[in-house]
Amino acid sequence: MSVDVLLGLQWGDEGKGKIVDVLTPEYSVVARFQGGPNAGHTLEFEGIKHVLHTIPSGIFRKGTVNIVGNGVVIDPVTLKREIDALTKINVDTSASLFISRKAHLIIPTHRLLDAASEASKGSEKIGSTLRGIGPTYMDKTGRNGLRVGDIESPDFLKRYEKLRNKHIHLLNQMNFEFKLEELEPAFMEGIALMRTLNFVDSEHEMNRNILAGKQILAEGAQGSLLDIDFGSYPFVTSSNTITAGACTGLGVAPRHIGKVYGIFKAYCTRVGSGPFPTELNDETGEAIRAAGKEFGATTGRPRRCGWLDLPALKYAIMINGVSDLIMMKSDVLSGFKTIRVCTHYEINGKKMDYMPFDIVNEEVKPIYKDLPGWNKDLTGITAEKDMPAELASYIQYLEKELQVPITIVSVGPDRRQTIRRNVAELIS
Repeated sequence: MSVDVLLGLQWGDEGKGKIVDVLTPEYSVVARFQGGPNAGHTLEFEGIKHVLHTIPSGIFRKGTVNIVGNGVVIDPVTLKREIDALTKINVDTSASLFISRKAHLIIPTHRLLDAASEASKGSEKIGSTLRGIGPTYMDKTGRNGLRVGDIESPDFLKRYEKLRNKHIHLLNQMNFEFKLEELEPAFMEGIALMRTLNFVDSEHEMNRNILAGKQILAEGAQGSLLDIDFGSYPFVTSSNTITAGACTGLGVAPRHIGKVYGIFKAYCTRVGSGPFPTELNDETGEAIRAAGKEFGATTGRPRRCGWLDLPALKYAIMINGVSDLIMMKSDVLSGFKTIRVCTHYEINGKKMDYMPFDIVNEEVKPIYKDLPGWNKDLTGITAEKDMPAELASYIQYLEKELQVPITIVSVGPDRRQTIRRNVAELIS
């Protein structure tokens, strides 16, 4: 049996949490393969909004196994907060949540190092969420990190103090003021809770499930354009957010990868610094932000908003091997008389339809195609036949340009506001 992958194709915040929740009834296992508490996956059902940062989005579906893979970095404080919130609404994680022993731990000084590093950059800051993600991955690649399996060791405290003291030395060299004593108690409470959880060798767990014929969904975090190798470097995250990251983040061989669901918004957003060719710093951008409630699920920061960027989207589809596209937040564009789509970039007088190597430092002028908007509330639509003609045309145009079928269209935040399309073959 194969492992299907679901990931974002833009700069994150595409709506992955909702779609994992929608698709979970078709899967026995949902596994997170990279990222950490800088991710915020939002799910909404029965009038209640839930935000998950570490735990896979299949946790709300009974009978589903949820695995946090080795590629994830875990903050015990955030994890405890998530589990406490789930417990309050009677979601039992004791039998359905499994955490890789090889996943790395975020300790309090990682967060301090993150803040110190960002402060030192001044106007060149990358827009970090200050969750300690980058420093934790740095310790991982530097072979200094603490892993979940270390919690089981009798000398865990000694290992923790060794890494903490190394960080304190670095913080002192950076002349960064901090109060570690305010952070450590909550961390130790988180560690105490983690000792009660199910630790597994997730690579073996994943492959046992594959051999048993289980349906498995790998859940990505952030977005493809934030990938450490293929994103808009250096304004990227610290992990591989693309399909290949599912292999290294879960211990799954490439031959086991099946469908690749690529999620994108009907427009674009970005949080933090970095290039954004179609960004709208005007009333239209503000209108999209207000209609889409575009504020970070993790940080609360207002998201930058702009029109859909086809060169960037084609790039993400290519490097991920996307088989199925899922378009989110089409309802947000209701009421716009005209909807614009960036088809090409103009850089130094040259027209191109792909992302250049140095998009960070190049002056990029987007070239747009205008399409008619739809002046209809989509949130009550339950079938494709009820879509306004303009939305149907928008979808057909995108499928022709992207050469991948759009199989799901979201028309609202609730799991019920999701339209499955019967796409027999790619529109030519």
